Amino acid sequence: MKLRRPLLVFGSFALGILLIAVLAIISRINPHVTVRQIKNVHWVPFGMVMLLNFVLVLVSTEKWRAIDSAIRGLSDIPQNRTTSFALTSVGLAFGTFLPVQIAMSTARTLGTHGHGSALKRGTAGTIYEQSFDILTTSLLAVASAATWFLHGGIITWTLTAVSMMASALLMAGPAVRLVHWIAGFFATHIPSSESRIGSALQNLRQLLQSGLLGVSLARRLVLLSCARFAVIVLMSISTAEAIGLHIPFWKMAAAIPFVAISSLIALTPGGLGVNEMTSVAALHLFGSSLVVSGQWALANRVLITISYLFVAICAAGALRIKNLTESRNSNGVSS
Repeated sequence: MKLRRPLLVFGSFALGILLIAVLAIISRINPHVTVRQIKNVHWVPFGMVMLLNFVLVLVSTEKWRAIDSAIRGLSDIPQNRTTSFALTSVGLAFGTFLPVQIAMSTARTLGTHGHGSALKRGTAGTIYEQSFDILTTSLLAVASAATWFLHGGIITWTLTAVSMMASALLMAGPAVRLVHWIAGFFATHIPSSESRIGSALQNLRQLLQSGLLGVSLARRLVLLSCARFAVIVLMSISTAEAIGLHIPFWKMAAAIPFVAISSLIALTPGGLGVNEMTSVAALHLFGSSLVVSGQWALANRVLITISYLFVAICAAGALRIKNLTESRNSNGVSS
């Protein structure tokens, strides 16, 4: 039993490396060329990756804060923006080595510990927040699949994607009201004292009444998830430009939803190999060559990891400075 967990970790990492090797063979990538591309990275587009990464963390932070304000209790201490940003950036950085769902939930739960309802705010809040990302990418994956099936291009994908997002916003209200009605109906007809199901439904009803599943909040989270998706696409375009490759915007946007869905399958640390294989397959479906797609996928892994770690270190440093400054100010006042 003691060796089982280390063996699983080693096995998943080895699987990721194997998938990378298979990808290099299938795409006929010259490793030396890819290493040279990364070493000779263009700093302007790479700087854009850093800036967009900051925006990505900011959007994800605002999503979590919107949920946290709805679910935290009266006695819970709110997290300030600097702390929330730092926790999100650290979770995103750890997500390059661990499943991002686990990494983000762990970082926020530990960061909320001592401020009240850590599991509810850190873990449940993160799961609820990321469920909207899953909803958005799933709908966009339908748009991408329809584009491929119809042999369409930028116009087909754009019209289909916009239609799917508009439908999500329009259906948010009826969907929320339906969930409220179902939870209320069963909570009323199944007393909490009779079964665990009844107790769970009563808790769900109380959670819904807290405002967590409000129409305005649901629509806001959908819009923020759309913004997050757009930022990820722009980051992917920028990493391609950073190593001197050109991949059309719509092709990248059409491929990313499949990559996001594959990242939910936690077979390897941070989706190592799985994400790259999915990226190359999706881009190839929309007409990009295997060589270009493979070079971008490998370089993107390295550049995105560097940017995540850089932003996380900066955010943690800013939080540390802020806490020290506040501590000194409070000590000065008390003295």
